[in-house]
Amino acid sequence: MTNKVFIIVLNYNGGKFTKNCLLSLKDINYSNCLILVVDNGSSDNSLNIIENVVEKEFYQGSKNIPVKIIENKKNLGFAGGNNRGIEYALKNDADYILLLNNDTICQDKDFLNKMIEAGEKNGRIGIVGPRIYFNDGKIWFAGGKINFLKTKAWHIGYGESKNSFLESGLAKEVDYITGCCLLIKKEVVNKIGLMPEDYFLYYEDVQWCINARKSGYKCVYVPYAWIYHNASSTAKEFSPPYIYYHTRNGLILGWRNNNWILRIIVILFSFWILLKQIIKLIIGYKKDWAKIIIRGVFDFYRGKTGKFSLRVLHSTKPRVGL
Repeated sequence: MTNKVFIIVLNYNGGKFTKNCLLSLKDINYSNCLILVVDNGSSDNSLNIIENVVEKEFYQGSKNIPVKIIENKKNLGFAGGNNRGIEYALKNDADYILLLNNDTICQDKDFLNKMIEAGEKNGRIGIVGPRIYFNDGKIWFAGGKINFLKTKAWHIGYGESKNSFLESGLAKEVDYITGCCLLIKKEVVNKIGLMPEDYFLYYEDVQWCINARKSGYKCVYVPYAWIYHNASSTAKEFSPPYIYYHTRNGLILGWRNNNWILRIIVILFSFWILLKQIIKLIIGYKKDWAKIIIRGVFDFYRGKTGKFSLRVLHSTKPRVGL
């Protein structure tokens, strides 16, 4: 019997992206799936765009994949929004749940079959992800690596071309799978719980994979399944939210997943981050970024999690590159 898969597409003020994502999904070669579009409290006309594409375009010549729309009254963050969809999927007998960014395009019509097949090869494989390309064809994600002491997680192969990035075509175990396209088994969610919501944005997918690995499951990257990603359409790279959440949440990740000895190193590393930003303020170099990073570090010290109000940062115009 074919495994039942719920594809969760989270939308926040990105109706045009979600429209293109849905249209790329309508003819995938998987017979037993349902698409859940979760709107995360959008304040634009996203819902009208999504409803129109479902009613007028999605079912034209498609394989009649059911689409359901769930509306959240406010922005619950990446984890919170997806968790509402995951809860629905679990209540409706999902075998697998696929988290899929709304700014992705699924040109490989067999990408889901390939990931399911990889997951079914071993009972200890709990989370699976594909190769992800930028729109220009360069690599965005080819597996994830974590360095707890430097409080960072990064994408293998990031920015490399298809031709220069050479690897075997075999599925392989990695530290984590990005939430941009993450396939997880029902039994894993039942064991480790929903995605942690207190990160709000960034690193919650990394923590979820760590929790799965601690429970004995493997995270596996499948290079022969692939999609395209219009990277960072919601919180643009090097924008104030991007900088703040990466700073604070990276430190939270390092603190939560290390023993007490290694936590001391995380704290020392945070002092080094602060020192660098203070020097930038003194010499007048990238002061706007420095202020955001300092705020992220101090919020880590205060134990602040969840959403951060960026009203105080509206005047900032950070430049690219730390």
